[in-house]
Formats: sequence, C-alpha cells, structure tokens
Amino acid sequence: MTQTVFIDGAAGTTGLEIVERLAPRADFQLIILDEQQRKSADARRDAYHAADFAVLCLPDDAARDAVAMAAGSKVRIIDASTAHRVAAGWTYGFPELVGRDAVAQALRVSNPGCYPTGFLALVAPLVRAGLLPADWPYTVNAVSGYSGGGKALIQRFEDDGDIAFRAYGLGMGHKHVAEMQRYAGLAHPPLFAPAVIAAHRGMVVEVPVPLAVMPMAGSPEVLRLALGEFFADSTVVTVHDEPKDELLLRCSMQPSDRLDLWVFGAADGSQARLIARLDNLGKGASGAAVQSLNLMAGLPETAGLSL
Repeated sequence: MTQTVFIDGAAGTTGLEIVERLAPRADFQLIILDEQQRKSADARRDAYHAADFAVLCLPDDAARDAVAMAAGSKVRIIDASTAHRVAAGWTYGFPELVGRDAVAQALRVSNPGCYPTGFLALVAPLVRAGLLPADWPYTVNAVSGYSGGGKALIQRFEDDGDIAFRAYGLGMGHKHVAEMQRYAGLAHPPLFAPAVIAAHRGMVVEVPVPLAVMPMAGSPEVLRLALGEFFADSTVVTVHDEPKDELLLRCSMQPSDRLDLWVFGAADGSQARLIARLDNLGKGASGAAVQSLNLMAGLPETAGLSL
C-alpha cells in the first residue's frame, strides 16, 4: 500500500535530500507544494491533514507552528529541527539507541542532530554498560562539512574560497548539548567544540577519554568490543577493529547513510580516542529521517538508504 508523505521545507538542504531518497520509491507518494503554496498556511494545513506522514525541515519556531497546524489530523510527524529533541511526548529518532519498536510505534519523532548522532553512538552504549562514568565532564571535538549550516553558510563558503576552518559555538551552550546530555545519561553537559571545514559534506566527531583516571572505565579493547556488541544487529552502524594511522574526510565524499565508529587506544590502555565518521546530511539528517520513516511505515529499515 502506498503511503503519503508531506515534506514541509522541501526546498532546503535536508528536505531536498529526503526527496531524493523517497521520490524513486513506489511505497511512498510525495505531497509536493509549489513555491506559492509553500507560503500559504491553508495549503500547508491541507497537506498535513491529507498526509499519512510529514517531515518538518523547518527552523525551530516554524516547526512548532507546523505541529500546531497539524493538530486534529492523523498525520505522524518527524521533526528534523531542534525544537522537539528533548520535548515531552516525542520519541528520539535514533532507533539503534531508543529501540526500533519505539520509533515504529511513535506518533511524533524528533530527528537527532548530526553532531549528537556521532557523540551518542560512541558514549551512550558505554555509559549504559558501566564502562564509562556518567558523571565525567566529557569533551566533544568535531568538524563538519559546511552544508550543515544552511543556505547562508553554504553560500559564504562557496563565495569565499579562502575559508578553510570555522570554529563556532564559542559562547558554549550550543543547542545540541541538551540532547547529548539527555540521551547519553550524563550528569554534566559535555564541553562541545564544533567547527566547519571547507568540504561540502562529511563529519568527524571525537570524544577523548583519559581512562587511567576514570573510575571503573574499561580498556580501549573492552570499549570497542562493547560497541561492536551493542550495534551488532545494525546495517547502518559499523564498529571497526582494523588498525589505522589516520582517518580522512574527503572533499569528494558522496552521499552516505552509514555511521562508522572507531576506538583508538594507547598501548598501555591509559587513554582512548572514540571517533565517529558520518555524512552530516545522511545519518546526520536526511538519512536518519528516512530510516525512522521506514520503521514508522512498517517497511524495511534501510529501504532507500545509501549504505
């Protein structure tokens, strides 16, 4: 049976990539509004009330307004904004962490942030297992392609070919921190140090862990094995065990919905670097939304994904 999907904000970066993943599929029919209709509250309200599913690719305030607009309809919503990631009544759209059944049965799903996806995949399973302390002041160092910053940042990087690196969030309190702390089960908000590099897409998220001074922490090998066991049934997340001297992000990176994890450890086991690599527009945004949509629609979890 074909199910209908309305993407509100389909002209943005995330919305366009969701359309690319869904348009060739016979199991979904897209409700597409033209430019004039996208500006009409009545047209959007009609679309919500006609759809089985809606994906919100909107700024936070507009996403909240859209949820109110959909009130009284049967539509099940995936919100790709930050607006509802720690809100009551919303299921966090990271099925590997919260459970596939929870996402499949949800009426309202909040799509994870791109940086939190890498951080949570590395830290949450290990905190749950008691291999990393929940009360440690973690640091997150991360770089992303500029496409995650929206149209204005994309234009800035593409117009000014001299920008190589842009550190931001220097005032602390970045909007991603709340979901990192909540879903990793941490006592303290992590210190988040994000940056943007001169590549269109791709992301590396790193969490350094000084195991020697962490009470009850596992060894680097124990951490890697625990992550491997946690994600053993996932075809999206891969925990690697091969040794590497370096990890690369290439400017030529193609769209991908994978999430790759590594644990690198000191020879004496005293330190480790937990590293995630993903596509900020894939598992970090559009791919995650499609993965949740598949589960909610009762379809194979990875249908339409690039793995």
